[in-house]
Amino acid sequence: MGYIFLTGPKHCGKTSIGKNLASFLSCVFIDIDEDITKKTGKTPRELYKENPALFQKAEAEALAAFVNAGGTGKRVVATGGGIIDNPEAVTLLALLKNTDAKIVYLNISAAAAWKRINAGELPPFLQTDNPQETHRLLHDRRAAAYLEFADIIIDVEGKTPYIIAEEIAAIYY
Repeated sequence: MGYIFLTGPKHCGKTSIGKNLASFLSCVFIDIDEDITKKTGKTPRELYKENPALFQKAEAEALAAFVNAGGTGKRVVATGGGIIDNPEAVTLLALLKNTDAKIVYLNISAAAAWKRINAGELPPFLQTDNPQETHRLLHDRRAAAYLEFADIIIDVEGKTPYIIAEEIAAIYY
């Protein structure tokens, strides 16, 4: 088995789950957001605020590195929560369907995700007159898009990252 790509909305637990999953599978964990920060010197949020198109380019380049790697090693890769809105990245996700990579969608309700997001500084795209409604609409639209690519769907509400990672590992091994 090759790469496992964790997808899902912002604050669904991709990074925490990914670290646990990589530990279970004794493999490398890569967070695309961290990769972007290393390569650009800016966090995805900073890059997005500066230039959304530049952020999407960096995000697609980070994903392309894994899609084009072609190696046989195991990797767990956490994607960004909005990668499904990046046309170039979506093209790359489609290419994964013809490989041994697996795409896992981490499902969380809009209400539960909002509670997590609202606990901190809102990202730029949610700084609207009604951020909660903006989030709900965005969440629902993205969820439908993520489902098109998912090889497996894991419900994450009410579970720890450890338990979720255990579920995913049990499916693949």
